[in-house]
Amino acid sequence: MAISVVLAVDSIADALIEKLATRVPNIKVGPGTDPSAEMGPLISREHRDKVASYINNAAGEGATVVINGTDKAKDAGFFLNPSLIDNVKPGMKCYDEEIFGPVLTVMRVKSYAEGLQTINDNQFGNGTAIFTRDGGVARQFQYDVQVGMVGINVPIPVPVSYYSFGGWKASLFGDQHMYGPEGINFFTRGKVVTSRWPDPRTSAVDLGFPTNR
Repeated sequence: MAISVVLAVDSIADALIEKLATRVPNIKVGPGTDPSAEMGPLISREHRDKVASYINNAAGEGATVVINGTDKAKDAGFFLNPSLIDNVKPGMKCYDEEIFGPVLTVMRVKSYAEGLQTINDNQFGNGTAIFTRDGGVARQFQYDVQVGMVGINVPIPVPVSYYSFGGWKASLFGDQHMYGPEGINFFTRGKVVTSRWPDPRTSAVDLGFPTNR
């Protein structure tokens, strides 16, 4: 999810890009104190510049920058407007690395099978979502995809706390998730006690146990 990739089947890709291109510029970026702001700043100047580098280098790698959010970045603060990049492919930095910024990339695929293989081949396995009106396709996807969190017509598949949160592959550190049943172990420090007791009848201290003497 931190890469924010849309896999669009070729037959609908152009129409999808057109719709996205009309909505992305309308996202209002501003400080959290502004009740009308829909997206806040990035965490630091260094990270803002790093995110901007993915956008500025995308065209040189063969991608199409549909909307460049760096053109209207605010001077004060670490703000960056949303960007939209089309025709992204594996091997490009904007696809291979987690951006953690307001950048939506689009990769075009020819079929469901190619899209599924693309997801499963990715080194990260945090969250993914499928948008469909076909329940059979959705059910097959949830079994086939190799990702820790799956959304069906839900854009950000981060479950509530009683389910295990976290991804698979390079999106997971350690072997336990921090929410859900595994969270008991995640937030608990275990203590192991190994002991062996002699027969109470051999003890010289009266602990109140029956001794049948």
